[in-house]
Amino acid sequence: MSTFKPSMLTLALVTAGLSNHAIAAQNEESVKNDQKKVEVVEVRGFRASVVKSINTKRFSSEVVESISAEDIGKLPDSSIAESIARLPGLTSQRLDGRSNKVTVRGFSENEGATTLNGREQVSINDNRGVEFDLYPSEIMSGVTVYKTPSANLEAEGIAGVIDMQTVRPLSMDERVLQVNALYEKSDLGKLNPDADDSGVRGTFSYIDQFADDKYGVALALTTSSSPNQEKRWNSWGYPEFEENGKKYSILGGAKPFVRSTTLERDSVMFVFEAAPNEQLSMVFDALYIDFKEDKILRGIEIPFAWGQGQLNPQSVSIDEASGFITSAITEGQRAVVRNDYESKDAEMQAFGFNATYELTEATTIEVDLSHSSVENKIWSLESYSGTGRGDLRGAADNIGYTFNDGNTGAQFTHELDYSDYDLIKVGGPLSWGSSTALNEKYGTNVQDHPFQNTLQDGFINAPVLEDEINALKLAAKHALDNDYISSVEAGVSYKDREKSKVSEGYFMTLKDFSYPDNTGLLTVPDQYRLGTANLDFIGMGDMIAYDSRAMVADGYFSLLAESLTDTSHAARTWSVSEEVTAAFVQANIDMEVADMPLKGNAGLRYVKTEVETKGAKAGVDSSGQVVLEDSRENHDYSHVLPSLNLSLSIDDEQMLRFGYAKTISRPKMSEMNSSIIRSYRDVPDDNGNFWEITGGNPKLEPKEADGFDLTYENYYHSEGYFSVGAFYKDLNNWIFDANTEEDLTGVVNPKTGLVPENPTATRKLKVNGGGGNLWGYEAAVTFPFTLIHSSLEGFGLIASHTRIHQDVEDHNGEEFKLPGLSEKVQSLTFFYENNGFQFRTSMRKRSDFKGDVYGTGFKTEQVDILGETIWDAQIGYDFGEAGFKSLEGLAVTLQAQNITEEPFTSLSGDNHLQIRDYQDYGRVFLLGASYKF
Repeated sequence: MSTFKPSMLTLALVTAGLSNHAIAAQNEESVKNDQKKVEVVEVRGFRASVVKSINTKRFSSEVVESISAEDIGKLPDSSIAESIARLPGLTSQRLDGRSNKVTVRGFSENEGATTLNGREQVSINDNRGVEFDLYPSEIMSGVTVYKTPSANLEAEGIAGVIDMQTVRPLSMDERVLQVNALYEKSDLGKLNPDADDSGVRGTFSYIDQFADDKYGVALALTTSSSPNQEKRWNSWGYPEFEENGKKYSILGGAKPFVRSTTLERDSVMFVFEAAPNEQLSMVFDALYIDFKEDKILRGIEIPFAWGQGQLNPQSVSIDEASGFITSAITEGQRAVVRNDYESKDAEMQAFGFNATYELTEATTIEVDLSHSSVENKIWSLESYSGTGRGDLRGAADNIGYTFNDGNTGAQFTHELDYSDYDLIKVGGPLSWGSSTALNEKYGTNVQDHPFQNTLQDGFINAPVLEDEINALKLAAKHALDNDYISSVEAGVSYKDREKSKVSEGYFMTLKDFSYPDNTGLLTVPDQYRLGTANLDFIGMGDMIAYDSRAMVADGYFSLLAESLTDTSHAARTWSVSEEVTAAFVQANIDMEVADMPLKGNAGLRYVKTEVETKGAKAGVDSSGQVVLEDSRENHDYSHVLPSLNLSLSIDDEQMLRFGYAKTISRPKMSEMNSSIIRSYRDVPDDNGNFWEITGGNPKLEPKEADGFDLTYENYYHSEGYFSVGAFYKDLNNWIFDANTEEDLTGVVNPKTGLVPENPTATRKLKVNGGGGNLWGYEAAVTFPFTLIHSSLEGFGLIASHTRIHQDVEDHNGEEFKLPGLSEKVQSLTFFYENNGFQFRTSMRKRSDFKGDVYGTGFKTEQVDILGETIWDAQIGYDFGEAGFKSLEGLAVTLQAQNITEEPFTSLSGDNHLQIRDYQDYGRVFLLGASYKF
């Protein structure tokens, strides 16, 4: 059995990407002696990345997992999140068909931190969790996931820290000049007539070293246009009712549609590294990303129990076990034909500078400065059409539904032709525009006016989010000469983060509407007609398809701000500023226990956070208009976070690890802002209070956990290892929904202009409290088949299994399920790579879990999501490795994603028949080529 025993030099190269100047500093004779002890591992490609990942894990002081690329632009998957999701204990949640949010050991993305080259990153949503499809995998050299932290880690998270790394040019042996190209296609075809079902990606990368390897640069340019298609069943909900003492439920309504998305992303990554002498090392890195995602959504919104039709009692079929009506027909129903469009336009930039200077042979100082910022503009358009304006005009339909087996939603029957442009016209077919300002604008605010609340012909949501982080770190490290502690390090850091959200929405009304002269709907002009979109997957046939974006741009609609009469936008408009000051001290352990090497670190980190939130106190006056008051709050808190990481080398192959750390996860910024809504009820609530307050809680503090890890690892081969481990976390100070009372003495009711006699308010908000335990185990193996027989050289297997349990209660003692937690998570990769040929198939599987999805107004909602099993595959051929010298540097790949067409399915409540979402993404195929000059 071969054993991989890297020297300290090799260790530095593998785990830290140490620059060549540091290698030169080694004593030449010592290097030669060390190299005699090292087994030469002649593997390339995916196998090389596996070896590098194994050694990163093996020689880390903390419990980590990692993925590595043997060359820039060659991470094992086309998406960072997909690669990360295959690591032991990790999985991901798909958003619009792409792996986007990463879960670590049952904790969602909001309980962890994401860093780039060790620096915390901004996010494009209204919380802290990073959406990984922002970052192109082509520019990354690797990702390391810290499951246990050390004191010198500049980020906090109960789930852990995910660190993405860009290349260091002085760690490369030679100049690299490489181009990559990829063609992508969806097997669902174009679900919308104006969509793309194919796209391209391209990467140019250049890495070089100069002046005897004292200076190095790396440059990567990427561009991508990535399409994605989806057939989606989506329900409004399932109202319950009682008949003859028995409870029943029925479909309230549905909004099925076909979606076509194109993700366009351009990025520039630049790194300059300098080591002008043996004492000084400097690195400057910059990343710019221009991210644009366009969605086209077309479907028919179908009211049922919550509509105007009459249920045909002869058509009803009932599941007797649950009382759920699985099929029925409603007569006299009017549907809403939707031609929607959504755009997400984000611009992100990150800069970092790091310098280390060796003051003496034993003492090194470090300074690190960084900036990260992003602006995300969302523009979401809803355009309605139907047979007549309002609830009672135009042709009605008789619509039936029958729920399919297998949790795929329902099939509908209908009688109207929704592809007829002479029948289906632009305008609001249902009374959705119940806005005082909208009625006043068009003179329909008179009681019993025939067109009151009928003037919403569409809607635009237009939130804007900004996030910025500036950070500074000063640290020093001093080497010691003793048998216990190899070095001590200490440092201080300062981080200023400001995140803001501005929420706005606009009612759309046909510009030519007037009463009584022009009250009807608009026939779609010929220049905007795109044909039809097919909805056979729900039984609704074809529907009209038109360019709603162009109609808005060309002035066919008048817009009115919803915020004039709706307080929800004020509650969703806020800014949160955090100033985080931290100090740490850490001792790095290097000793022997019973003749066995014991390494690791013990440290203490102190973190103080000062929070300032800005928002508004919103109410509605007697005219129905929103009135605002300034709302500002300040809060601060501090934590002492001890950590201990120990690794005991039983022999050259076996290792026992122990880790302990106290960690924190900061509250969601959407929940800790100071924007609130105050309203005065006509009748008291269950607490006897007339006032009601909803909104954020600026006094929220971080969740806390004490975590323990114990792991056995066996590195039995240069390309293989196995590990088993157990982990436990004691959770405290968690965050839950609550009702409290607040005194509003002296506060004026904006509706009356008077101070009410009853000043006590019921406040609905998030509070700290409750907690519990989470525990589980992990098993992982990487197995090269050459151990079975030499003829199987190049074959290998990577597999992991994680089982997680939880016992968590809220502040009222009620059971609570952590979002993102799947009790079982598995991954499997089978690969072959030899003589230039590569083949790989991968599976990732997770059980049911609770997850966050976007609801009305881009507000996140937590739903029950069914487990899924996703299979991908890739084949490739490297002509140079195969011996074709004339084609040296050329490689080609073919990938297939979601081979089994695994859907994304979520439920409404506990009944497995009540499907909230059923999303079919189909398969995606990618054909790529790369050339290394």
